[in-house]
Amino acid sequence: MDKLRNYDVSFSGLKNGKHGFKFEIDKTFFQLFDTEQEFTNPRIEVNVSLDKHTTFLEFEIKINGWVELVCDITNEDFDYPIENEIKILVNFGEEYDDSNEDVITIPTAEHAFNVAHLIYENVMLSIPMKKISPNVSDEDLKILDQFSPKDIEVTEEEEHESDPRWDALRKLKDNN
Repeated sequence: MDKLRNYDVSFSGLKNGKHGFKFEIDKTFFQLFDTEQEFTNPRIEVNVSLDKHTTFLEFEIKINGWVELVCDITNEDFDYPIENEIKILVNFGEEYDDSNEDVITIPTAEHAFNVAHLIYENVMLSIPMKKISPNVSDEDLKILDQFSPKDIEVTEEEEHESDPRWDALRKLKDNN
């Protein structure tokens, strides 16, 4: 039995037009994927809108909720809002193909489309690289910036210094 079957959107018995589906996402959803998450305690609601046409399907997936992150500065847990929306076009063809990020092709014989991976990817993409709690003050950020390492500019002298052995090889290469 497929562990992601609960996230199938069945379209075979539906009439052409718009249809809505709702999913509640928590930590059990993310345990279905064998990856480590940078967050805990997800409380996410997913609204899937399916616009069924005769030859293709249009999906609009809206993700709203909260996850708990650990602040990079203070190591305190804080709630971070997750909000994302994607639109996917699903065509029918010979075999499954998701090489195009906006259009997914599924076999003609399929009767349902699984949205679990799309939900997972969009939640993961909503997590920021820098996780800074809203409780961190601007003064603390200024102090951190003051003591953080600065980019060191390479002077031109250092760039043009080269090993004389390489210079000899370059001359040989230039002569050929």
